[in-house]
Formats: sequence, C-alpha cells, structure tokens
Amino acid sequence: MAYFIATYTYGKKALIHNTRPAHRDFIASLKDEGKIVAAGPFGGDTQSAIIVRLAEGATQADVEALLDDDPYLAAGALTDRDIREWTPVINIWD
Repeated sequence: MAYFIATYTYGKKALIHNTRPAHRDFIASLKDEGKIVAAGPFGGDTQSAIIVRLAEGATQADVEALLDDDPYLAAGALTDRDIREWTPVINIWD
C-alpha cells in the first residue's frame, strides 16, 4: 500500500464551520472505501491531517485528485493543502 498525509490549513472559521458536515460526510465515504485510515484536527483547530491509503504505485497526483472533491476545497475554506508521501514504520492498518 502507498500512504500519504494531507495537511489542511483552515481559512475563515465561518466557512469551516458551515462546511464541516459535508466535509465529514466526504471523508467518511472515503474511509468506507478504504482510502482514508484516519483524519482529524490538530490542537488549536487551525489545521488538520488526513492519512490516505491507496494501492501501491499511487502518486501525489492521485491523492490530489481524490481530495479535490472535498467540500472544504470547493467552498474556499482552506488557505493551504499540503500532500506528502509517508512511509509508516509501524503500521496498524495493514
């Protein structure tokens, strides 16, 4: 499996608050498909992380395409989105 961590930086709190239910539904659907193994905000509630699990050989572009339908992105609620490949040394998901 290939793992990636997407870090979201939140913009306007009102946009985040209003879009959160749709965002969580979107993330839950990807979890149900086995494409996300964990997600949640960092302390301070200004950023969050999403751990994405895709088939071996997946690329950062694949993760970008997967997350492009996130309601947070569509609403303009994020000021930044960073996606990096991650190699877990201890892995509880496989």
